[in-house]
Amino acid sequence: MGSSPISLLFQVKRLEPDLVTPASPTPCEQKILSEIDNQEALRIQAPFIWSYTSNPSSKEIDPVQVIRNALSRSLVYYYPLAGRVREGPNKKLMVDCNGEGVLFIEAEADVTLEQLGGTLQPPCPLLEDFLYDVPGTNDIVGTPLLIVQVTRLKCGGFIFAMRLNHTMFDAVGLAQFLNAVGEIARGAHAPSIPPIWEREILNARELPQVTYMHHEYGDENESQAGSVIVSMDQPDLIQRCFYFSPKGIKSARKHLPPNLSNTCSTFELITGCLWKCRTIALAMNPNEAVRVSLVVNARGKRNNLNVPLGFYGNAIGFPSVVSTAELLCNSPLEYAVQLVREAKNKMNEDYIKSVVDLLALRGWPPLTLAGNNFILSDNTRTGVGEVDFGWGKPIIAGPAKSVNLISFYVRDTNQEKDYGILVPMCLPFWCMEKFEQELKRITIEPVEVISKQDSNTCLDA
Repeated sequence: MGSSPISLLFQVKRLEPDLVTPASPTPCEQKILSEIDNQEALRIQAPFIWSYTSNPSSKEIDPVQVIRNALSRSLVYYYPLAGRVREGPNKKLMVDCNGEGVLFIEAEADVTLEQLGGTLQPPCPLLEDFLYDVPGTNDIVGTPLLIVQVTRLKCGGFIFAMRLNHTMFDAVGLAQFLNAVGEIARGAHAPSIPPIWEREILNARELPQVTYMHHEYGDENESQAGSVIVSMDQPDLIQRCFYFSPKGIKSARKHLPPNLSNTCSTFELITGCLWKCRTIALAMNPNEAVRVSLVVNARGKRNNLNVPLGFYGNAIGFPSVVSTAELLCNSPLEYAVQLVREAKNKMNEDYIKSVVDLLALRGWPPLTLAGNNFILSDNTRTGVGEVDFGWGKPIIAGPAKSVNLISFYVRDTNQEKDYGILVPMCLPFWCMEKFEQELKRITIEPVEVISKQDSNTCLDA
């Protein structure tokens, strides 16, 4: 039975979790994870959620069985996902490809998508209803790499939710895998994009060379003492989700000079707004360093990394820039936006190779919290919103909640071209109101607070 923290009352009936294994025999071998995969920031369990409406042409077809069967067949091609992560010498991670399988949960809920409304948007207060936290599966090492729950709804729609071991893939890699499941669910015999494991391109060079200043990991001897936010477990942290409407985004552009307003991306604009308002709200020492780190995809011609089509591992970096609190707070918005653009433009082949070498030399350190590091991930264009199991594209698609103090952007709807953006933010309770005030001032059009969760439970990985 599921319980909801909102006024909507409904029941979720689940069958016992069981293992879905590859539909045919797969290689028994060990595969080494890359330096990028190994880093502390990715040793987490990340929850995602999708919602689908009923499809008249699929009325007699059971989504649970369709997805279960397609998942089993897809694991033949993506067989490392049916294995288990192990620790090797010096805690280097590897995958034991043993075909044990992924956890699958069949469920039913006596509620409709219409009744659920916006409760599936991040931070989803119903996550425990639609993605069972199976006891004993939270460790990164030795547990199933995927947990899937498919929940039928009484309207004929369904919820597809998944928790993934982030060491295995990033959001783009996840989208590739789930689109393969979708293709097979719709009748394909094999994925249209053959998966590629080879991760040598993201391993350290024979003679490691750290050629960039990597503010995202901080100095090796750097203390976290200057950070107002010192850990996920900090008791005064709260999470609120902010909605940037298309109109509000246009209004924020009015604070920029025309040349920048016409060329900066929505991601650069919103990130600059959030970073500036966050720093003002934290009331930091004027001379203290503040930094922003962006989750940037290393794929594509623009970054010249030559990641092959079909690669589904982590191919991301966290390029960062630093300012003083005084400069960021007192300068026009364009200063913050330009710095965000500078961080984003760092991503190229030389930069990611420098990251890989640093991770190898320092033993895969965590992202620093010094300088109140603000970490942002854009999930609006990763491909997770394209997953079609035979019921069309999802209505809601993306991360279900913040993990490890990383804020992320998701679309308010997957059906509209001119979409708004949802952003969960984690801050100490004593400065959240000031943050809201600054954000509303800078965007002119009020940025709506669509959810409040005044506890640190939202930060559990």
